[in-house]
Amino acid sequence: MPKPASLPWTEQEDANRLLAEDPLALMLGMMLDQQFPMERAFLGPFLLRERLGRDLDAADIAGIDPDALAEVFRGPPAIHRFPGSMAKRAQALCAFVVERYEGDVARIWTDADATEVLKRLQELPGYGKEKSRIFVAILGKRMGIRPAGWEKQAADWPSIADVATWDDIFVLREKKRLAKGAKK
Repeated sequence: MPKPASLPWTEQEDANRLLAEDPLALMLGMMLDQQFPMERAFLGPFLLRERLGRDLDAADIAGIDPDALAEVFRGPPAIHRFPGSMAKRAQALCAFVVERYEGDVARIWTDADATEVLKRLQELPGYGKEKSRIFVAILGKRMGIRPAGWEKQAADWPSIADVATWDDIFVLREKKRLAKGAKK
């Protein structure tokens, strides 16, 4: 499976292209996907790049004054429902990528089997087991990155990894709503 030109997860095609082209953008979008609409979370990296006025770079983001980065996240519009805490989390994620992977986020999934990739993802600030399993599913289902054993480590429930078209977001949202209702 070739790498896609775009991931149709926002209403802005430039943002969708950024998600497919820039591994850090994809990683940050996934981090922002909590307590916030999916399509807004995945727009976040595009807004961050636009506001910074330059390409996303882990070392650059890690080195920004925390108060200045929080202002960037506040907008308007806000990059996330919780701009201050998410600015801190994004900065921590970027600092971790710089420290552990020399700023190259793609090293998390290169030269490793899926068990190791999942372990590496779970070490990231803002990534727990479920988010990490969803990210493994994104790598395999959307990005064509399929380390050995990825299917066993990937999320086995409906997630953003199953969104192949813009309309799929609404289908996914309904599935999540129904699943949540069934749990009650």
